[in-house]
Amino acid sequence: MLQERLICPPRPEYPFYITAKRYWLQAFEAHANDPEALTLIVLHSTSFHKETWEPALHDLFGFVVKNGRGTVKIREAWAIDCPNHGEAAVLNEEMLMRPEYANHFSCAAYATAVHRFLSAGPRQGPDGWTHGVDFRKRKLVGLGHSLGANAILILQRREPIFNFSFLIIVEPMLSPLGSKPMERLRSKLVMSAYERRDVWGDASQARKTFRESQAKRWDPRVLDTFIDFGLRIHPGSRAEVAPYHGVTLACTREQEAAMYRDTEGLLSPVEDLNHICKRKRVHLILGGKNDYIPKRVHKAIVDPSSGRIYASTRTLEAAGHLIPQEFPEELAAYIYDILLKEPCVIAKL
Repeated sequence: MLQERLICPPRPEYPFYITAKRYWLQAFEAHANDPEALTLIVLHSTSFHKETWEPALHDLFGFVVKNGRGTVKIREAWAIDCPNHGEAAVLNEEMLMRPEYANHFSCAAYATAVHRFLSAGPRQGPDGWTHGVDFRKRKLVGLGHSLGANAILILQRREPIFNFSFLIIVEPMLSPLGSKPMERLRSKLVMSAYERRDVWGDASQARKTFRESQAKRWDPRVLDTFIDFGLRIHPGSRAEVAPYHGVTLACTREQEAAMYRDTEGLLSPVEDLNHICKRKRVHLILGGKNDYIPKRVHKAIVDPSSGRIYASTRTLEAAGHLIPQEFPEELAAYIYDILLKEPCVIAKL
């Protein structure tokens, strides 16, 4: 799988760096000028980073090539960091320390960053930055997990609107029943963020800790990406500060907790989903184990009396909330099957 790293610097009207990666296979270059080829916009969950999706994308691309490139045509995928996560968090470190951002960040802020990235296009601004892609001319597919699913939904009504052909949302962190059914989960997540270990002597120590604790069920490839991109050199390692060579979390405990406190991020995407389901095909993938989101919230999300009609609803019974982390290959198979059956993909074959 080929990849290209891009960094969008801050602008006078937007104070954050935006970091993204483009993924593709050499075989996909045959679709470079094909308007029907798909461009995937991929968003991650809270406390993770854009590279979390690499194992699932690798497996998805493998299914496409193995089963025939002419059936599902993918041009490329773009994964984008939330500004206080992953590589972006390191670049935005000073800005995130300001009072207005230190304990206040949101799902909507992630959607804003993605919208600004898509809007930059091939136009060269005064700072000289451009990614050379006019996403308005692409056949876009939105793919997001948890926080990323919510951000994909919010993005659909940001002006100017980008016309996504369809969406695939995985375990969206939203509640049609209001905030009350999620209060216990939110409190637990805030507490776990603050109690999370966040300093290790080196990356190998961090890997050992994760293997023995929360990451023991992760796909090994996902753990590899977390060690490489979910951690950063500890600020104390800077030579001018101290001769310390440890590592710490890229998304700080404070920033992770701020995301969990974002009540609006649980609620406003419900209205977006209600609106989107009336005019666009939305595919929903849930985990069969209610280890995070309560079962009654899952039932409310899929309740047909709500007026929300999905293009498809699938449940990965062995999984809980962390589907991309624990079952990337199975998730890739689900996504590939969706692409195979999506009318706008196969209509012109």
